[in-house]
Amino acid sequence: MSDEVGTQDTMRERADESRLKLWLLLGANRTIVTVVLSVVFFALFVGVGSQLEPPLSVLLEERGVIETLFSAMIGALITGVTLVVTISQLIISEENGPLGEQHRRMSETMDFRDHVTDLVGKPSPADPSALLRNLINATESRAEGFQSSIDGVDDPELADEVDEFTESLVGNADTVRDQLDGAQFGTFEVLNAALDYNYSWKIFQLERLEDDYEDALDDNHRDAIDELRTALVMFGPAREHVKTLYFQWELIDLSRLILYAAIPALLVAGSVFTFVDASTAPGTTAGVENVLWIVAVGFTITLVPFFLLTAYVLRIATAAKRTLAIGPLILRSSQR
Repeated sequence: MSDEVGTQDTMRERADESRLKLWLLLGANRTIVTVVLSVVFFALFVGVGSQLEPPLSVLLEERGVIETLFSAMIGALITGVTLVVTISQLIISEENGPLGEQHRRMSETMDFRDHVTDLVGKPSPADPSALLRNLINATESRAEGFQSSIDGVDDPELADEVDEFTESLVGNADTVRDQLDGAQFGTFEVLNAALDYNYSWKIFQLERLEDDYEDALDDNHRDAIDELRTALVMFGPAREHVKTLYFQWELIDLSRLILYAAIPALLVAGSVFTFVDASTAPGTTAGVENVLWIVAVGFTITLVPFFLLTAYVLRIATAAKRTLAIGPLILRSSQR
């Protein structure tokens, strides 16, 4: 596949990054990422605490380490919960508005659905994954129609490039369609599949082909190009709409999970702050002071809301960065 027409289609291929990194940033369940962060932090905290001198029991007798640490965590937790509530209110406020605003939103949504219906030749589905799948089917069928229209052109170079372009588009469409099959909104599967459809590069290449071979194309070829470009262009706002809804869904889930985690975190922080000192659990277990085990567990639990925030923001920020531009504007050199 030539460098001019073809490109790596899936996000994994375009990003030129390790599969593990992309899995951690995007693909992995956010609860699993939170657990991994918690376990790693706990292990590092115990490892560092068991190796340094003086031991924690001595530090507790000399200065108020626990009081300082957990009083600060209680304040941070209360502040964090307040911020989460504020974020939730902002998200909810976007859905509220006067009747005229709600009517405008409804009209724009129905207009878009009418455009999709005209494009695919049947009613626009209500399920986001089915909507994206229909648009991808439309781009594939129109690409094949464009390829068929070029068969009689007396320009081998044009025919080769169109064949190459169509092969790339059809292969990408097959991959994304398989990912969308059975994907449910509310999970990352739908958006992840949409990110794998490299429609921006396809629009650019289609426009380049039309410009480079202007003299070899007739009105029928240009009509086929316009139909294909229309289908590709419609995929852009559809993907952005699905992305926006998914981000709102994720932020609402994040707010709820942080509130759930903050209550036991506050209980643990308050308990350790109030009841634990150097004499609470004398002795060692597995070569580590018992009081260090208690402090490590308590500190890790109080950080769970922040690990949840980190896990969700990693995914949202990564997906947002990879979809900053809409249309044939490619910001990352690895996507070219």
